[in-house]
Amino acid sequence: MLSIFLRRIAGAALLDASTYEEVEADPGATPQAAAVVVLSSLAAGVGLSGSRGLAVSFPFFALATVLALAAWVAFALIALQVGSRVLASPETRVDAGELLRTLGYAAAPGLCQVFALFSPAPVATSVAAFAWTMAASVVAVRQALDFTSTGRALAVCVVGWGLPLAIAATLAVVVSGG
Repeated sequence: MLSIFLRRIAGAALLDASTYEEVEADPGATPQAAAVVVLSSLAAGVGLSGSRGLAVSFPFFALATVLALAAWVAFALIALQVGSRVLASPETRVDAGELLRTLGYAAAPGLCQVFALFSPAPVATSVAAFAWTMAASVVAVRQALDFTSTGRALAVCVVGWGLPLAIAATLAVVVSGG
């Protein structure tokens, strides 16, 4: 079971469409996908704490982790609505569980955010991890919603991440006093 989980994480991070198809078809992968999201959110908490140039402080770590998790949940819900209603194509087949599983695994590159703690360029490390996660999300959306167009999947992800990122950035500025 652990070997399947780790193989799927690697496949998702490598943007392997067949891994996303496998996860989409396996309802038993739902807890695994949720674990990837939680672990990625924890990695964001550690990495963002490091980007402040501090040892990881629990209050900031907890806030960053919760914000990362809330942003993913908001993204997934927006992507579901936009992908199934606004940008759906005639081929689009929607199953919320399938989309949430694939998007959960698409959070796998976010695990790299933990390296921001040790990086000489922590913000760049976090931004790179997010860009990679965005690319994985595009593959996940394309596979789960049966899109034939990568552009349509990209549009769903851009719209889906826009609002959560704006809210998270605003909260981060307010909380940090900047």
